[in-house]
Amino acid sequence: MSVVYAFANQKGGVGKTTTAVNVAAYLAHWGQRVLLVDIDPQANATASLGVDRRSIRLSIYDTLVREVPLEKVVTLTSRVRLDLVPSSAQLAGATVELVGVLARERRLQWALEGLNPRYDYVLIDCPPSLGILTVNGLTAARDGVIIPIQCEYLALEGLSQLIRTVELVRRALNPSLRIRGLVMTMFDSRTNLSRQVVQEVRHHFGERVFRTIIPRSVRLSEAPSYGEPILTHAPKSTGAMAYQALTRELLAGDGHPLDRRSPTEGEYATP
Repeated sequence: MSVVYAFANQKGGVGKTTTAVNVAAYLAHWGQRVLLVDIDPQANATASLGVDRRSIRLSIYDTLVREVPLEKVVTLTSRVRLDLVPSSAQLAGATVELVGVLARERRLQWALEGLNPRYDYVLIDCPPSLGILTVNGLTAARDGVIIPIQCEYLALEGLSQLIRTVELVRRALNPSLRIRGLVMTMFDSRTNLSRQVVQEVRHHFGERVFRTIIPRSVRLSEAPSYGEPILTHAPKSTGAMAYQALTRELLAGDGHPLDRRSPTEGEYATP
């Protein structure tokens, strides 16, 4: 059965899509069959994997609103073992179109049920909001939610609201939902603030915070414009080493530790 994780944070610009895309790429690189589901109307994950949003015939919109089977929406990417369910601008209207639809919070969960055996991992990139699309992602995330947090003070402001939403979804819709881990992103080693934010989050959430910390990186920022994950765009950059380490940590926690390190691997973490 597939491991299903949602990547969520209602605050934009925290590295949520970057984390989902690059973890997906490294999982596939290390032999896992991966499906990345883009449920963000901005379709940034779709573009980050080099899929032209204008050429998409079917998207997750068609599954959630028109009940098109998900297998008809799945798109191949340039990465072996990494498939994509693309998003489109149409999805922005789904919140309105799903009003009054029975069990609208479970549309994605039901759509994934037939596909799950085909993949080792299903990763859901949620929009930067706490609306019906994110609730769909959290409801479908049988194995937990991964929360990227930018290493800045304001990034902490909405975290408690997100935690409350996760708890509400767990109680009402998905009893198995848990926080799989918090990922500290955009770490700037030159500032005390970044270190203080990391310490604060680790103080409150303890072992639920991943040890690996993602640095600020020009290479990470520019990779989406090339339609590539950092794995192929700049495989020896600090951003690549960080996402290698994060994916290794995720796999180890899921009981799939890698036996050995490839020559290009590294780790990026702070004490």
